[in-house]
Amino acid sequence: MAEGESESVLCVKPEVLVYRLPPRASNRGYRAAEWQLDQPAWIGRMRITSQGKVAYVKLEDKTSGELFAQAPVDQFPGLAVESVTDSSRYFVIRIEDGNGRRAFIGLGFVDRGDAFDFNVALQDHFKWVKQQSELATQALNPDQGPKLDLGFKEGQTIKLHIANMKKKEGPLGSKSRTVHSGGPGLIPPPPGGKVSHVPPPEDQAPSHLRRSPAGATEAEAPVAWPQHRTPTAEAAPDLWGDFTRAPGSASGQALQQSTGWVQF
Repeated sequence: MAEGESESVLCVKPEVLVYRLPPRASNRGYRAAEWQLDQPAWIGRMRITSQGKVAYVKLEDKTSGELFAQAPVDQFPGLAVESVTDSSRYFVIRIEDGNGRRAFIGLGFVDRGDAFDFNVALQDHFKWVKQQSELATQALNPDQGPKLDLGFKEGQTIKLHIANMKKKEGPLGSKSRTVHSGGPGLIPPPPGGKVSHVPPPEDQAPSHLRRSPAGATEAEAPVAWPQHRTPTAEAAPDLWGDFTRAPGSASGQALQQSTGWVQF
């Protein structure tokens, strides 16, 4: 392990099985059916940790946590971890003791889901390692990275589909909206408001609304109003004639008797 780098835990499984591998008869892949699966050599806990770019498969005691063996993994898939050809629950890992000695052992999981988690944990770690390496390369050589071309090619067009757009209606290009009486900022009409209605047929209308022969209803017909008539010159009495006549005239005496006025 490199000093100064923090260790991260990628996966923990409470129970795994370890098997001794028989000698390989050929270069073909490993087969779990040849391992005497009912007689595991060791049963314990497994932890996958990472420190920098290297992952470590650690086999530890369930109770004390004492390290039984560990397998450094610098590439996956690779020689450090291999899958068997006849099952998805068994793998072959290469363990090291730190003194340069190496050995291959069989690793098995009771549950198929545990084997899947073991495989995915290693895949995710080395996917992250690859991404970090690519980012570091781009930071050193920014001009060598792929350039994104967002320009339109010659003759290329695009179409925009905007949702909730309706066809324009009406002479002004917009729909008329109905205003509700209970809307905000609107005052409702008074309760005694005048309501227009269609008049009934003439034969069913009340007598005061029936039309006169001239075409207007009796209520609409003009009312005869007393007209002021200006008296003509022949019929109009001469109000000032008595004052212009002589006091001794017959008309002047009659006026004095009727009014009690005294002429001077």
